[in-house]
Amino acid sequence: MQRKFLIIDDHDNLSSGLKKVFHQLGHFVETIETRREAIELKEIDKFDVVITDLDNVDAIPEVVQSDEQNNDCLPEVETHKPSEHIRAFKICATNFNRENFDENELKNLFETILNYKAQFVDKIERMKNLREKIEFEFPSAISLMHSVLDYLTRRVEKIGVVDGDNSHLFIALDEAFVNAVKHGNKFNCEKNVRIAAEISKREARFTFEDEGEGFDVAAIPDPRDPENLFKTSGRGVLLIHNIMDEVHYNKRGNRLEMVKKTETQKADR
Repeated sequence: MQRKFLIIDDHDNLSSGLKKVFHQLGHFVETIETRREAIELKEIDKFDVVITDLDNVDAIPEVVQSDEQNNDCLPEVETHKPSEHIRAFKICATNFNRENFDENELKNLFETILNYKAQFVDKIERMKNLREKIEFEFPSAISLMHSVLDYLTRRVEKIGVVDGDNSHLFIALDEAFVNAVKHGNKFNCEKNVRIAAEISKREARFTFEDEGEGFDVAAIPDPRDPENLFKTSGRGVLLIHNIMDEVHYNKRGNRLEMVKKTETQKADR
């Protein structure tokens, strides 16, 4: 099946290469340079996948768009300090055509995008005031876990939040991913998963959100209690709390926020 891609790239590092790759695979690709152009683009929901890679704070305007436009697939608008260098990268597949849904097809598309970006666009970051926003929105597909989480952990390591050799970050992200796809959305490909990361030199903030019914975090049995030693429930939540520095659930229980701080930040508290 031919897929339709929209690539928003203000520095052309990603769009030109991916356009060639996807054209060779028989897909349709449209490229534009700014978020504002995407806002003005009609029927953005006709694209199966929208990829945004912005390296210019001016490309993320702090204006409110018309309510008539469907901008869910674009990076969120936010205020920022003049001294901060903001980057925004997002893959949105919430409008992915799910007729005869093939999870492996979506997995291969995500791997192609992330491998290309990691190999030809990303680099070790030494900017003091860099803040990087990374977002993924996609149908519930457990097979996307490795490529998405591997990309996130590599960015956190390269920006300098954690030491890759001594970090258990991937384990916490793995638990959050599985909880969203398996326990939250119950593998229903008609429901979406949303993952967001905001990474700076001081910390990495992660949000995992599913479209399931949620759960009562307080009702989870404590796996450290002798009476629960042979129960499997609760161990993932305990792992997340042990690895991350901050963990918060919303009232419904379908949105998890986690923070991992640098050793310097933890020492300053």
